[in-house]
Amino acid sequence: MTQPASPTVLLIEESATLRYALEKQLRVNQYQVLVADTYSRGQELLLEPAQRIDLVVVGWPAHTHPAADELFTLLEEPRPGTLPVLVLVQDPDAATRTWAIRRSHTAMLDWRHHAELPATLRKLFSSLDSHESHHPCAPVQRAQVKVLFVDDSPSVRAHYRRLLTSKGYVADIASNITEAFDKAKRNAYDIAIIDYFMPDGNGDELCRKLRDEPNTRHIATAIFTSTYLDQVIRDSLNAGAVECMFKNEVDDLFLARVDAMSRSVEGTKSIEAERRRLQSILNSVGDGVYGVDRDGRITFANPATRIALGYDDETALIGRAAHDVMHYADESGTRIAPTASLLNCAYGSRQVVRAWETVFWSRDGQCIPVECTIYPLYVRGQHEGSVVAFRDIAERKSLEERLRWQAMHDPLTELFNRRYFEEQLEREQQWQVRYRGTSALLYLDLDHFKYINDTAGHTAGDALLVDIGHRLQERLRKTDTLARLGGDEFAVIMRNIDAQDIAPAADAFRRAITERDFYYQDKTFKMAASIGVALFDHTAASPGDILVDADIGCHIAKSQGGNRTHIYSDESDHKTKMDADLGWSTQLRDALASDRFELHYQPILPLSMYRDKLADIDTDTRLWNSLDPNNLPCKIGFEVLLRLRDKNGDLVPPNIFIPTAERFFLMPEIDLWVLNRATAELAKLRREFGPACFSINLSGHTLCHPDLIPRIRAAIERHSLDPVSLTFEVTETAAICDMRAAQRAIHALKELGCHFSLDDFGTGFSSFSHLKQLPVDFIKIDGMFIQSIANDPIDRALVRSIADIAHHLGCRTIAEYVDSPEIMQVLIECGVDFIQGNIIAEPLASPIPPRFVATLAS
Repeated sequence: MTQPASPTVLLIEESATLRYALEKQLRVNQYQVLVADTYSRGQELLLEPAQRIDLVVVGWPAHTHPAADELFTLLEEPRPGTLPVLVLVQDPDAATRTWAIRRSHTAMLDWRHHAELPATLRKLFSSLDSHESHHPCAPVQRAQVKVLFVDDSPSVRAHYRRLLTSKGYVADIASNITEAFDKAKRNAYDIAIIDYFMPDGNGDELCRKLRDEPNTRHIATAIFTSTYLDQVIRDSLNAGAVECMFKNEVDDLFLARVDAMSRSVEGTKSIEAERRRLQSILNSVGDGVYGVDRDGRITFANPATRIALGYDDETALIGRAAHDVMHYADESGTRIAPTASLLNCAYGSRQVVRAWETVFWSRDGQCIPVECTIYPLYVRGQHEGSVVAFRDIAERKSLEERLRWQAMHDPLTELFNRRYFEEQLEREQQWQVRYRGTSALLYLDLDHFKYINDTAGHTAGDALLVDIGHRLQERLRKTDTLARLGGDEFAVIMRNIDAQDIAPAADAFRRAITERDFYYQDKTFKMAASIGVALFDHTAASPGDILVDADIGCHIAKSQGGNRTHIYSDESDHKTKMDADLGWSTQLRDALASDRFELHYQPILPLSMYRDKLADIDTDTRLWNSLDPNNLPCKIGFEVLLRLRDKNGDLVPPNIFIPTAERFFLMPEIDLWVLNRATAELAKLRREFGPACFSINLSGHTLCHPDLIPRIRAAIERHSLDPVSLTFEVTETAAICDMRAAQRAIHALKELGCHFSLDDFGTGFSSFSHLKQLPVDFIKIDGMFIQSIANDPIDRALVRSIADIAHHLGCRTIAEYVDSPEIMQVLIECGVDFIQGNIIAEPLASPIPPRFVATLAS
């Protein structure tokens, strides 16, 4: 007999790692898999008439994706619309849920629970089968209680049959024990009412036969007699009867007794139905579930448990110690004593254990990584043991390992990345402090890489970088660490190397690049590289300083003609040229460590507040000082500005130290410091003053920082802030330099509920075209267009254009550097929404002026 073909699943996922994990999981569960690595390819497969597809598994895109939009539109059209679809999504939003609810035969699964994929697919298929087999007009019959009445008197049988039928019971009759027993085996009766004295035997004999027969033991029996004898009642109850009825009782009392039995029957049916339902759920759930008593012996195990452990029958597990069956050893196979096993100790201790990761061992000795949850089991208030749910997390472990690899490696060359390299450099510097050795950092930059990239194309450039990685690996010692820092820059940590050996060692790396030409298609390229070397020991200031020293050495090597190695020296003349920059680097690190940064706040107000009041504005008085704290038309906004207090106590403006911080990649750390301080101040301001919002600047480097969104989310939760009260600013130039990072950050911040502002708008190339790609909430018009707007018609036209386009895109505009009523008047005419500048207030040390403080105090 031909076996039915396995269902064919169309898997659509653009992430190679996630696609690999899902495809493997589907194939293990006996599905045939069609793989589409793009949403466009998924559409093509769906539209092929001859292509068999039984179900679609698709990853919901994290960001707006035109091809994905077309795919999900196609899935709602008539032919694909009948296919079952499972959508995998990370933190589903309203749009995702709406689409899944609107479309029939559709399920949604969180990526974090991707291990539940097979179980979810089974449920999706079963719901489809149920939908197709259900007849919409089939009548629903209400279950009725069926009664068998047994008596040798025809008149008695007829009377009680009519009486039972009149009360809604389904009544059947029999005249003797033999007939009654035959009928009971053929029909599903709920109650049997049996005359005690009959020609072929007594009623207790029939009660006993019904009780002992598996197919009839569920029937509730009652003896019906005209004689009250203790022995009759005793024999009947011993035979399994639950009631004794007397023929001389009135019909109402007879019916009351039958009704009581009926309620008991219905209760038993309900309990049994619930038991079967729970058993069905237990059997169909994808996770393994088993129960143990207080001594850790297995009391039940669902099919998923038996399959995972390799047992065909539940009886092979029941009564055995769970510790001896499945968790007797750790992942290395080393035996664990029962008293040392957390699971075994939890079974009898009433302890709740959640998401405990351990290993189980199958019947054939296979190690299975699992995640367990244990709950104590109480029956009628008594602790009877525990229920354990577990899931196989081997796929998740494999995926986690792959993600860990990606976090540490450069995807192109598969060398270590900058993040991992900097961690290793920090560890090596700490090791030197402890053990007093000497190591070296080599900073390598290819010469003329841009020429190869421009003439042969980016594909050739990528191939070259991979080839260079291989060449450098050939020269590594076992203790060395090689990484690609980015672009055409590589770095090597050479541990425990003598000073006299570093020059030939570094030059060996350079020769590995120069000794062989690079061939691509029909072109040959001569290769060269410049290497800067920084020796360091326990006296090194910091890992950042070591990296800077090697970078300076590389620049010196390039400035001397390239294709050479330069060992950095403190006595070098080039050091003097860079002392100022490096000095600021040290000061910034010291400022972070000693908390010498400060926040100042410049108010942002709606221009509409002053539409009819410009003539009354006193140019000698700041608008901020004239605000009435008891009559504010809106919530107050502030831009958060960073200042540095130097060691002499003087304030340093940001234009002095920010360029250095950006060069030495300190801005993410500084921006996160600002985030923590600003959110704490905003929470205090909102408690003491009322509605307010802050606008916080982010650098281009911070946009790409992996901790940015989690840190923002944590700050909001820590201070119980409304996300709408936070706006994050990034300069247009920074956004353009890494458009994808800016788009990702904007989407992530909007999902949190925060706003986003594009600062210094107008300074970037083709500014207007970028607005369509950056869905921001506010546009801050660069001050160079504002300062002369009252007298410059070109500036006026530009600002009006910016405001018009921004409003069409749903954005609001903020004008910076506003310092006069004349400028305010022109901005009103141009349609600008908000203003910021010295006419309102210079940056304030506190966001609440003294006048407001006095009002609050009173």
